[in-house]
Amino acid sequence: MKTRFLILLLLTGTLAKAQNLLLIPDTLNGPVFNLNIAAGTRGFYPGFTTNTLGVNGDYLGPTLMVRNGDFVTMNVTNSISDTTTLHWHGLHVPAQADGGPHITILPGTTWSPSFQIKDKAALYWYHPHLHMKTAEHVTKGVAGLIYVRDNEEDSLALPRTYGIDDIPLVVQTRAFNAAKQFEVVSALDTAVLVNGTLNAYVGLPAQVIRLRLLNAATERAINFGFSNNQNFYQIGSDGGLLSAPVSLNRLMLVPGERAEILVDLSALNGQTIYLMSYASQIASGIYGATNTQAMGPNIITGYTSNPLNGSNFNLLQINVIAQTPGAISAIPAALANVQPIPASSANKTRDFMFSPLVMGPTSSLIGPFVINMMSFDMMMINDTVKLNDTEIWQLTNQSRISHPFHMHDVHFYILDINGVPPSPGMSGRKDVVLVPPQMGTVRFIAKFEDYADPVFPYMYHCHMLTHEDDGMMGQFIVVDSTTGVNELASSLDQNFSIFPNPVFSRKLNIKWNGAAIKYGSFAVIDMKGQEVFLKFVDITQGKEKQIDIGNIAAGIYTIRLKTPSGYYYQKLIVMD
Repeated sequence: MKTRFLILLLLTGTLAKAQNLLLIPDTLNGPVFNLNIAAGTRGFYPGFTTNTLGVNGDYLGPTLMVRNGDFVTMNVTNSISDTTTLHWHGLHVPAQADGGPHITILPGTTWSPSFQIKDKAALYWYHPHLHMKTAEHVTKGVAGLIYVRDNEEDSLALPRTYGIDDIPLVVQTRAFNAAKQFEVVSALDTAVLVNGTLNAYVGLPAQVIRLRLLNAATERAINFGFSNNQNFYQIGSDGGLLSAPVSLNRLMLVPGERAEILVDLSALNGQTIYLMSYASQIASGIYGATNTQAMGPNIITGYTSNPLNGSNFNLLQINVIAQTPGAISAIPAALANVQPIPASSANKTRDFMFSPLVMGPTSSLIGPFVINMMSFDMMMINDTVKLNDTEIWQLTNQSRISHPFHMHDVHFYILDINGVPPSPGMSGRKDVVLVPPQMGTVRFIAKFEDYADPVFPYMYHCHMLTHEDDGMMGQFIVVDSTTGVNELASSLDQNFSIFPNPVFSRKLNIKWNGAAIKYGSFAVIDMKGQEVFLKFVDITQGKEKQIDIGNIAAGIYTIRLKTPSGYYYQKLIVMD
């Protein structure tokens, strides 16, 4: 890593015209990855020290290098003073390994999920997902990239020398206060960071370069393009390569969304260009556009004062330097075998409505926002999906601002946006899609494969992190009907109830309202999936029974009642 940094410094030092050389994240290789979330400091501005969070460093984290088929273990140690989580955004993993808000890592502890890499070659990322703290932890720096490689991608003549012709770019906009400390909730995100570098420049050789783009902004859409207005080629979206390169001169990515592009710099040796955001071309109703009537004038505090909104601005200065040996000089004609799921194969269609919690012209723009009129509730399973089912999800947005929707567990294929089929660059595997405002609609299709868990849920949510933290999130479980586990998420309350909940005394009352049965096993399961209490109980229909659950520590648990007719689940909060 140090050698690559010195090479880039020597190659670019005499050509540098911006202030700071682009930092390239270190890499880690498995199968065991040791990740330490810790507090740090960084001097983004001369004379100031900013308090940060990072993974194995002071800000952001290393790029994790994995291959399809690998079995990996992630040892995640929490060295900060706050509880956190770590979610593998875009990876198809078991629910217990997904790192959502239920899978918490307490201060001073280590979480060690193990899973197989089942995803196609693409760019993924990791970040915290603690409810009501996601924006804070991500804004302060806990995030990093994941490169997945596979045999199909290996067979293509693509740039893949990390940090030389294969460049990771984590693009963020951040707000700093007068003391140059991060402001988590602020429309004045006027600082542009690329890989944690302010006012960044890089030297790239005069050949075909691969840029792996992640929009890691808290709220802002980024409309990528080059200052010389040259075309580039999108080769990948969130979850894999496209079937063929797509020629573009603009590519908008919303928070959480990724893309891979090829840009041919062969004719630009010795020249300087800029990777830019052409925000002046972003449609109204998308965060980052000009403050138009459609967005609502002067409603978002500080929005009209932010010079980035509706204006074109630089992201990265690129000094084009000499070609490297063995350079890639051509854009491939074909890429991957992409097979979208036909709409006719769907077993079920679900409808999701985005709206403000309270309807009104102001709340329709600033929220808080909800999905299907439900603010996120840790105890509520919003949807139950059958393993191996294929579903169409239809998203409708009643609000006046667009929402980037992200679904955990599996990737999807977009069927249409406002009734129009997706553009070629949007036709691949996705896990983030922007839902247009003012009754805009998106339909996508997904197959729920490999993993079922009736206890641990997956999330779906808006990836504007402030919206997510305010409650614009739901959760679903995937159940395997062939295992004898009853799919009863919608009827649990009427068949099996527990109270009080939260419980303080450790004495819990249960009531069974289902069909008459003789007995059952009552288990308390912690968020690591371990049984911390087990007791066989007599069950009488319609009557209450008190159970002393002992000295269980405060926290969030799952109650599992096993009966001859199946399994029944409830969430339990234990308080001190």
